[in-house]
Parts: sequence; C-alpha cells; structure tokens
Amino acid sequence: MMAGDALLDAFIDANILVCVAYALWCVTRLLPGRLGLKSAYGTQLRLLNSVFLAVVFAPFIALAYSTLYRAGMVDQTNLNLSDMVIAHYLNGGFSMKASEFEGLILMREHFTQNVLSGVGWIALAAISLFVIGVVTGLMRLICSMLCLYRIVAGSYAWRSFGRLRIRLSDRTLIPFSTRGWRNYYVVLPSHMLGQPDELKVSLAHEFQHIRQGDLEWEILLEALKPLFLLNPAYHAWKRQVESLRELNCDSHVLMRGRIEVRTYCDTLLSVCQQALRRDRAFVIAVPKVTLVTADRATIGFGKQSFLERRILSLINSRRQARPRLVYMAIVFPMIFAIFATAVSIQRPGDWSHDRIMLSTVVNLERMDEINRLSTFGRIRN
Repeated sequence: MMAGDALLDAFIDANILVCVAYALWCVTRLLPGRLGLKSAYGTQLRLLNSVFLAVVFAPFIALAYSTLYRAGMVDQTNLNLSDMVIAHYLNGGFSMKASEFEGLILMREHFTQNVLSGVGWIALAAISLFVIGVVTGLMRLICSMLCLYRIVAGSYAWRSFGRLRIRLSDRTLIPFSTRGWRNYYVVLPSHMLGQPDELKVSLAHEFQHIRQGDLEWEILLEALKPLFLLNPAYHAWKRQVESLRELNCDSHVLMRGRIEVRTYCDTLLSVCQQALRRDRAFVIAVPKVTLVTADRATIGFGKQSFLERRILSLINSRRQARPRLVYMAIVFPMIFAIFATAVSIQRPGDWSHDRIMLSTVVNLERMDEINRLSTFGRIRN
C-alpha cells in the first residue's frame, strides 16, 4: 500500500508540475520582444527542453529536500504549501468554517486513499479514466510504431554513412527521419530523385533534426504520452516543442548559406501539397520528425497555419543577439520555480504546530455544534 501511495502521489505531482511548467512558459511568451524570444526559436526550444528535464527531476529534488528537512540538515523553514495556507488561515487571513477548510486541505489525501482502496464513485471514475487513457495511449503507440516499422522496412536502401541510413520509399509522400536502437534513418519519397532542389532541402532538413537531437526528444515525449493522455497541458507542451523544433531547424539550415530562401519555401509548399494526399498509415506512424505537417494549426496565432508561420519566419529571419545570455537569464528562474513547486506540493510527513491548532479548532467547533443541538433539544423538552 505504501508503494502504491508513493506512486500515486508521484503521478499527481508530475501532472501538477506539467501544468505549472506550461503556465510559466505561457507567461514567458507574453513578453517575447522584451525577452528577446520572438525569433529565437533555438533558445525557446532549449528552454522547453530544460524545463521539461526539471519537471522530470523535480520529484527527486523534493524527496531529497524532505529527507534532509526531517534530519534537520537544512533550514527548518516550512515550505509546504498546505502548511503555509493553514498558517495564513489561523492568522485570520480569510474567513471560513474550520471544518470546511480542513476538508479542503485534506481533499487530496482523502482522494488518494479512496483511489487506492477503490471507495466511492469519484475514485472508481478516476481509476477507470486512468486505465482507459493508459491502455488507449499504449495501444496507439504500439500501432504507430508498427506502422513506422512497416514503412521503413518496406523502403529501399540508397546511401549509408556510419550510423546514418538514407532510404527511398514509394509509400510516403513526405520526407521524415527516425531512429532504431543504433542507427538513424532518413526516408525520402522515391519521386524526389528527379527533383534535385527538393532532395537537397529534405536531406539538409532531416540531417539538422538528427544533429539537434530532435529524434531523442520526440521518442521521449511519445513514450510518456500514455501517462499524460488526459492532461491537456502535456499535449499543448508537446505541440509547442514540435512547432519550435521545425522553426529552429529551418533557421539553422538557412544559416548555413547553402540553400536559398525561395528554394526552401518552394519545397515546403510542394511537399505540403503532396501531404494533402497523405497515406493514413504515415500520419499515425510515430515517433518521427517530418519536413512538413499540413494539418497543424499554430497555437496562439489565431487562424494562421503553421506552414504560413514557417514561411514568414524564413522570409523575416534574423539572428538573435546574445542567445546564451537570454537563455541563462530565463531558464534558472523557471527551473527554480519548478523545484520550489515540487517541494511545496508534497504531502507533509508529520503534524506541524499549525495543523494541530487547526485540528483543535475543528474539534472545538464540533463540540460547540453538539452543545448547541443538545441545548436546543432540552429547550424543546
């Protein structure tokens, strides 16, 4: 039971941290001009990846802090959020019946206990949604990987360089890259052999994805997707990563100076037209990174399509001044906020003085209610 309790707490904390991280990211994007992030796609992508790693390691940081706190090896300032709210309530910060306030404070603890014991319709509904979500996500992931495997296995070997394999396929209309346990694969539509410009742009684009480590991040995000299938913040986060990944890749390819902007844009438009006649098996095949995605709208940009945004960013591209300085100035406060949140949302390990006082107030309130009802009964008699 203790192991199940710890796992459920970790799962709840992870979902909370993902929501907090995405909220911090949205706040950061409110001032893109002042922060120097408007066209700094690489910096934004590094920020997202760094904060995601902070979310992954935050529970371990919180566990280490709790252990040191109980051992008296760190400052004895209580950083638990529920304890701080209780102290604020006892100091007259807001008015509420003590029993109702205690019910709110203990809501998560009661929920976890009910889920672990399967008591109540809310707990059963939560368990059912979680099981359905995880099973659906795993089934989708397995089917997607099988589809991707069939596409790669059915393609033809064309070139190979070390761990890189370039293959040609008659089944896909869009260039993409993926990887196995050891080798990287770039799969190109066979018809591109007769179109040198499109072939050059596609290879440069997919090679850049491999250099940036985008495939590893895509695999990680897809692997975790079944666990966060019901968390909208995770899906929004993943779409942000996908969008910034493509914009960053576009800018890096053009910065090399080997491909003209017009050629690059013409290739995107041409491949996008091909994508409109896409094969369903290719759409669901993951994890992979493609040259274009025709059916993605840009979050936060109204009705502007993602392809339109990519082309505009290519036309108006410019270098960012002091990217490392901007990155360091933003990433440390965000990581600190994630770690502080992870520590503050942990369930308290023991009864603090404020919790004892709240329990005393609740008992006095209940005794007063009992005495009042008893007095009312004697008056009636």
